[in-house]
Amino acid sequence: MDIEFVRSRFIKHFDGETGNVYASPGRINLIGEHTDYNGGFVFPGAIDKGMIAEIKPNGTDKVRAYSIDLKDYVEFGLNEEDAPKASWARYIFGVCREMIKRGVAVKGFNTAFAGDVPLGAGMSSSAALESTYAFALNELFNGNIDKFELAKVGQATEHNYCGVKCGIMDQFASVFGKAGSLIRLDCRSLEYEYFPFKPEGYRLVLVDSVVKHELASSAYNKRRQSCETAVAAIKKNHPNVEFLRDATMDMLKEVKSEITAEDFMRAEYVIEEIQRVLDVCDALQVGDYETVGQKMYETHHGMSKLYEVSCEELDFLNDCAKECGVTGSRVMGGGFGGCTINLVKDELYDSFIAKAKETFKAKFGRSPKVYDVVISDGSRRLV
Repeated sequence: MDIEFVRSRFIKHFDGETGNVYASPGRINLIGEHTDYNGGFVFPGAIDKGMIAEIKPNGTDKVRAYSIDLKDYVEFGLNEEDAPKASWARYIFGVCREMIKRGVAVKGFNTAFAGDVPLGAGMSSSAALESTYAFALNELFNGNIDKFELAKVGQATEHNYCGVKCGIMDQFASVFGKAGSLIRLDCRSLEYEYFPFKPEGYRLVLVDSVVKHELASSAYNKRRQSCETAVAAIKKNHPNVEFLRDATMDMLKEVKSEITAEDFMRAEYVIEEIQRVLDVCDALQVGDYETVGQKMYETHHGMSKLYEVSCEELDFLNDCAKECGVTGSRVMGGGFGGCTINLVKDELYDSFIAKAKETFKAKFGRSPKVYDVVISDGSRRLV
């Protein structure tokens, strides 16, 4: 992503004056899917793709915003009734409103922004956009809001202005990202810890199936319900169990006859996945990337066979990775489409990508998209 490009568009649209330039990254999640709403751990990292925005206060009570990628310009006020119609502008408006609710004296500004986070590939372009503006407005208007609250501003924007009831992981990773580190976030206590991720001799690559399944939200709600049903059954014997994170496989087996086979499978996946995150953290402490890869394959198997949120295309890409000797591969994100995330030895990279593209196209009639990612820094000012 090019600062000079964003600046040239800003100058063109706003009379030649320059402001400050800010950036926030998209994210990957190495392991830990469907653990967040079960009180478990997630393990994200910021990536070298994200959003860049130039911003300059304009002395009015109006925001003048230009989306470089969409070639679209919107103006809006800062009161609740001023919400813009354009969906992309609602993210910026929502961040302004959430900052104002937290006592920040946000005034009008001019802004132009662009991104290189691929849309719909599960790398959280919206969180990158929210984090960029939350970080920028906090600095420009002397907000004194801490980084955790900035992540919550982005989350609240999704909830209150964009109609998405997301967790905190995406915004958290975007704000807190650190080059060469992944972050283990405890979704219950919100405590976090950095772990080294410097896979010398390996590359991290996403292979995008370019599949979107319409049933994702209803299927997601159903799985969440399964987890809650299992917890309620376990709680009768173990009153201290609030989430599946508190349960063991032995506790789950005690109630096997009281819940459906489907609910049992869903809970089994989650309990095992929470443990896998901890195992991966231990492996990274000693630089054991082979164990990391093995756990990624175990996650894919669990998401495909127990949680049943994979799809034919993702299973195909996972099998292809296995056949090519890729160290680790799994579906990334909630499932029902999107990408696999792959940990690939340098010397296998070219042959794996060539085979994945060729065989996927032969079977499904289109090519998957490929994105190399490097773990990078979080929200910051560039200029």
